[in-house]
Amino acid sequence: MASTSDFKNGLVLNIEGQLWQIIEFQHVKPGKGPAFVRTKLKNVTSGKTVDKTFNAGVKVETATVDRRDMTYLYQDGNDYVFMDSQTFDQVQISGDLLGGDAKFLLENMTVQIATNEGAPLYVELPVSAEYVVQHTDPGLQGDRSTGGTKPATLETGAEIQVPLFINIGDKLKVDTRDGSYLSRVNA
Repeated sequence: MASTSDFKNGLVLNIEGQLWQIIEFQHVKPGKGPAFVRTKLKNVTSGKTVDKTFNAGVKVETATVDRRDMTYLYQDGNDYVFMDSQTFDQVQISGDLLGGDAKFLLENMTVQIATNEGAPLYVELPVSAEYVVQHTDPGLQGDRSTGGTKPATLETGAEIQVPLFINIGDKLKVDTRDGSYLSRVNA
């Protein structure tokens, strides 16, 4: 149990049997009436965000979330196999839990997996990673008014938009949260 004074970003609450992570919170003390805490919560399993207000001093049940660094090994059907970096235990995680992040997984990539009572909740990829361009069309000079983009397929099969000067075999730094091109990496 935690009081509203113990709230901090990242704390996971157990509300009506569902796990909610605090994204942001604000203690409010109006001139008239009792103090309260305004929070923005994200459902750990579905990703849905809601705004919720708690009266100051209210006790809320917290959930124990264990975050561990694990290494991605390989894909087995619809499941993805990860290995704990310290204990060398292997864990299979469903592709449904990974969602769109699966297209940015590289072998031997270190990710963070959050679990609650042994059940995996979500997988957090590094913010950015480096990928090699497997396929892209050549960019035509002069067919744009400002900096144009074109589609490129990465080594993992993910398709992103890149500037026209990118060629097959170039190594790129990509933001794994939204799949946006960050920069070209010099070999």
